[in-house]
Amino acid sequence: MKKGQIYEGIIERVDFPNKGIVFVPEEEQYVIVKNGIPGQKIRFMINKFKRGNAEGRLLEVLEKSPLERREPVCSIFPACGGRMYQTMPYEEQVKMKEGQIRRIMDPVVKGEYVFEGVKYSPKEFHYRNKMEFSFGDEFKDGPLSLGLHKKGSTYDVLTAGDCQLVHEDMDQILLCVLNYFKERNVSYYKKMQHVGYLLLRRGDTTGEILVNLVTTTQEEYDLTPLVEELLALELEGKIVGILHILNDSLSDVVKSDETRILYGQDFFYEKLLGLEFKITPFSFFQPNSKGAEVLYETVREYIGDIDNQVVFDLFSGTGTIGQVLAPVAKKVIGVEIIEEAVEAAKENAVRNGLSNCKFIAGDVFKVLDEIEEKPDVIVLDPPRDGIHPKALPKILNYGVDKIVYISCKMTSLARDLEMMQLAGYRV
Repeated sequence: MKKGQIYEGIIERVDFPNKGIVFVPEEEQYVIVKNGIPGQKIRFMINKFKRGNAEGRLLEVLEKSPLERREPVCSIFPACGGRMYQTMPYEEQVKMKEGQIRRIMDPVVKGEYVFEGVKYSPKEFHYRNKMEFSFGDEFKDGPLSLGLHKKGSTYDVLTAGDCQLVHEDMDQILLCVLNYFKERNVSYYKKMQHVGYLLLRRGDTTGEILVNLVTTTQEEYDLTPLVEELLALELEGKIVGILHILNDSLSDVVKSDETRILYGQDFFYEKLLGLEFKITPFSFFQPNSKGAEVLYETVREYIGDIDNQVVFDLFSGTGTIGQVLAPVAKKVIGVEIIEEAVEAAKENAVRNGLSNCKFIAGDVFKVLDEIEEKPDVIVLDPPRDGIHPKALPKILNYGVDKIVYISCKMTSLARDLEMMQLAGYRV
């Protein structure tokens, strides 16, 4: 096989995270092609080789998969990079994810283990409480757009005016902001220089909305009319804050050099399992509120009776898990490296009337040496890369009977499980 060659084939399965596996009979070789659905017949071009494996770029879908039994719900499908599997029934999506988990976990887990299956999200659509929409053009030098990147493209942005990932309130706000700038012929900044964003956050249970417009300092706009237009929208929820965030960073990361409050406040509240959490523009919070409740209830179930026990909540973020456990524990100690998140955790604990929570800012690897208490049970919720190899032995040395590990990337979980099992833990 050579770069640039074009082949046809059927996607046999999709491995984590979205790697379609296609067999090419004439070459007797498998190729990884992203962004497809199991069972689709596709045309693809070989575009690179990674560790000896051929990778291809999807050119077109020649025949639909037998699994595609639904009409798309979104107007920019399939060009958009979000909700790729929307033409598959949700049950089939869950089955596919189950297969992905088993193929990664089965070779790693020693001895018998119980696989309890995939828990469904309570909402299939409109579930995200946070979304970042980029300004761009729909194609080179095309009209101004505001939305999500086109699948496989760094530059083209598709206007997501009916995005099914978020509540309709967010779609309305997006279109209002886009029209405001279109009417004024404002251009967006080219990718290599600076680019603008719209960061929207909406409490799923509270309906409180925070609108964050992120631009560079190179051009000044009078945003008073935009604020008026946004506040005049007929929404199901309520806008509690409109912020103009100035950011001259060249990277694609949303952050703030300066924040101007144009209306209201710079935070909103969300409720989970009866507790209330204050969330700021950049603080981490599970993006699927109803899904987070399922997750935290599962954690509570696994931990069992922790009356009179000390719980370590490591990589604790804004302390949501620790606070969900605090009412039934003797004490919860949370450790998190991001100071802003720790401040939010402390504030949320006070707001929820929890006096047995302590949150510490710092690196888990260093902080564990400074904590005098010993845990009875440990909850881990590390970032995507998993637990630092130096920190994991310290965690295991406590020798607690039970560890609950929440992972957002199962390949790093699989790697960490190797060391945990060597230390005598069973899955």
